[in-house]
Amino acid sequence: MGGLAALAREAGHKVTGCDAGVYPPMSDQLKALGIDLVEGFGVDQMQLKPDLYVIGNVVSRSRLPTGEPKFPLMEAILESGAAYTSGPQWLSEHVLQGRHVLAVAGTHGKTSTTSMLTWILESAGLEPGFLVGGVPLNFGISARLGKLATGHLRNYFVIEADEYDTAFFDKRSKFVHYRPRTAILNNLEFDHADIFDDLKAIERQFHHLVRTVPGQGRLVVNGLEESLTRVLAQGCWSEVRSFGSAVSDFYAVGEPHNFEVMHQGQKMAEVSWPLGGVHNQLNALAAIAAAEHVGVPPSVAAHALGSFQNVKRRMEIRGKVAGITVYDDFAHHPTAIRTTLDGLRRQIGNSQRILAIFEPRSNTMKLGTMKSQLPWSLEQADLSFCHSGGLDWDAHAALAAMGHKAQVAANIDELVKQVMAHVQAGDHLLCMSNGGFGGVHDRLLNALKQI
Repeated sequence: MGGLAALAREAGHKVTGCDAGVYPPMSDQLKALGIDLVEGFGVDQMQLKPDLYVIGNVVSRSRLPTGEPKFPLMEAILESGAAYTSGPQWLSEHVLQGRHVLAVAGTHGKTSTTSMLTWILESAGLEPGFLVGGVPLNFGISARLGKLATGHLRNYFVIEADEYDTAFFDKRSKFVHYRPRTAILNNLEFDHADIFDDLKAIERQFHHLVRTVPGQGRLVVNGLEESLTRVLAQGCWSEVRSFGSAVSDFYAVGEPHNFEVMHQGQKMAEVSWPLGGVHNQLNALAAIAAAEHVGVPPSVAAHALGSFQNVKRRMEIRGKVAGITVYDDFAHHPTAIRTTLDGLRRQIGNSQRILAIFEPRSNTMKLGTMKSQLPWSLEQADLSFCHSGGLDWDAHAALAAMGHKAQVAANIDELVKQVMAHVQAGDHLLCMSNGGFGGVHDRLLNALKQI
């Protein structure tokens, strides 16, 4: 929604917005754009009298224990008959219409892959518009309209395509609104347990996306994912290019930080970059295959990735003190935690320790649906520290199999004390959350300076 606000501002609209507990980097970006942010969802905001309310999917018709509505502004909008729409619907009608949309879907890696693909197109001179669920460091912003070409030239727009539902009044996945001509299906696991009953339900939504891709469009599909094979088996009407497996159209030979890009058995390019992790290698292959569909040769795409700077909160180094490094990462699903830890382990080797500091903050993790997978996801960490505040399930019990390698804290102060009691010179402190995590990164850095 912050990125959407940025697009509306760039298009010339006066934009205001409201939310609760906004944190960097999005809060900083909105301030820099001159977009006023109101804390909370009070009815008094009706006095702003906007032409249109764009409703995010955080808004619901739920009520507080007192019986009062949780979102009184939404109730006032409905009572007044004011015009409103969803974010994805507004994008479809006002930004994406008539453009060649490149959409990146998947349980993991959407933000990183969208950023890679956007940078490839930018480096190729295509000046794409984009909307990313983070801040790509190559651009410093999460969204822009891009070049609006005329004549025979295409207008390209790259968008992170989420399977989460659109709004309380539109329960379709967001990505069905985007109508891409090029679509990446990066991977597919069970997630969003608050709105999906099982993996099959998510596969059905992914097939709805497949249905929207035109016949001359392209689906770029992870060849390692059985779930995506099942999605395509439900029907496919577009060109398909696979990546990842040894029998895929695009696959990699070499280590994640330096690898050859193979296309149907022939070397097409070589990627040499500072990123690690097999997941980033797969993300790169997907971006290269998608870029080829709009005329960017793999060699040009691979060269562009050499200068890719990743995304804020994706293995972002927040600081170093006395040889101890503190990272910030968005990992919030057991598989994402495991792949992030694996990427860092490959980067630093086995001689240095990794301390995993995480909070199960996503809706799925809060429900405890995947708590049994946590010990598996944390195998590459030497020690793990879990912030259990706000959970309805027992984190101690979920991590009991890890023995002394895991500790649980009910608040951030206790968490920092636990980490500081075990930290050693040369350690890597990997903080993982899809929220602000109570400023734990700065608290750790400040505590380390006191040693």
